Amino acid sequence: MSFLSHLVTLFGLVLLAHAGYSAHEHSVLFSNARLASSTALPPDIIVEVLVAVLVVSIGLVLSADKLKPISWRDWAGEIERDGGARNPYLSLEERYGFWDIRAKRKEFADWIRQEAVTKE
Repeated sequence: MSFLSHLVTLFGLVLLAHAGYSAHEHSVLFSNARLASSTALPPDIIVEVLVAVLVVSIGLVLSADKLKPISWRDWAGEIERDGGARNPYLSLEERYGFWDIRAKRKEFADWIRQEAVTKE
């Protein structure tokens, strides 16, 4: 499906480029015209642009990756089943400069208790 979606996207981009070139040529040809009604884009160029945008959108949607689950529970379950290798927060949890506040609080409380015992 990947090759087909890329082919559809490429075809849509070629159509869009052709529509842009046609619009440019139309504006150049009618730039000297004094009539305001002749400067509007012809309907075939407008239809080509709309079809090109639709084809490009379809190609991009077909080539998109599988959607990830929305709920946190499902996403966390997938990470646990994979062994945690895909955890995007793993680098934050294991960095050296990250303080574990609860452990530091416990160390401080133990130090205060030790100081109180040594003073008695």
